[in-house]
Amino acid sequence: MSLSMYQASIPVFKQMLGGLSGVLAKAEAHASARKIDPNALLQARLYPDMFALLRQVQVAADFAKSVSARLAGVDVPSFEDKEASFADLQARIAKTLAFIETLTPAQMDGSETRAIVTQAGTPKEKTFTGQSYLLNYGLPHFFFHTTSAYAILRHSGVEVGKKDYIGSY
Repeated sequence: MSLSMYQASIPVFKQMLGGLSGVLAKAEAHASARKIDPNALLQARLYPDMFALLRQVQVAADFAKSVSARLAGVDVPSFEDKEASFADLQARIAKTLAFIETLTPAQMDGSETRAIVTQAGTPKEKTFTGQSYLLNYGLPHFFFHTTSAYAILRHSGVEVGKKDYIGSY
């Protein structure tokens, strides 16, 4: 039995974005209950040279939508990076989920051998096969940013665990 590109991507993105949404909801409730300025959590980072929580979530959502779009052979939707609250981040996740829900398995059929070019025309241009793009680039980057967002909140005292991170499956 083979695993399709759709099966290896869309359900994973949906599950992990759902987990991320749940973790953010717990973080917002944590801030409210403890009278913590939400911005303290939104701007928290694990180390000074790493992205803050807010940016980690934006980038995780960007990877979910861009990897899915490229594998489906459709234009990557452009989202402005203007989020400034937990509600804004939840809206970005919802918008990302709504987009990937529009993609079908048929759109991804054969994408494992499709040439995927990232940052076309730039000095950092890189060409992958669809399978390599998903497994060696897209998913690892997506998981890095979802994990970093979780770790920032856990480190900040938000009571979340592995079940929250994993989400529903």
